[in-house]
Amino acid sequence: MTKLEQIEKSVAALSPEDLMAFAAWFEALQADMWDRQIEADAKSGRLDKLAEQALADHRAGRTRPL
Repeated sequence: MTKLEQIEKSVAALSPEDLMAFAAWFEALQADMWDRQIEADAKSGRLDKLAEQALADHRAGRTRPL
């Protein structure tokens, strides 16, 4: 049995309360991982082209207020 299969089996066996707690923890983990990836991408310059394009679109009047 792989690690993933073991985890799936363990999660499936959780009580409803523990499953809710696990789901909340996992959601927070994913959000933290996403934040760290975006920060790393920004620091490395991977987002510079997108930012430049967004600013150019805004200056050209191709945006609208949210």
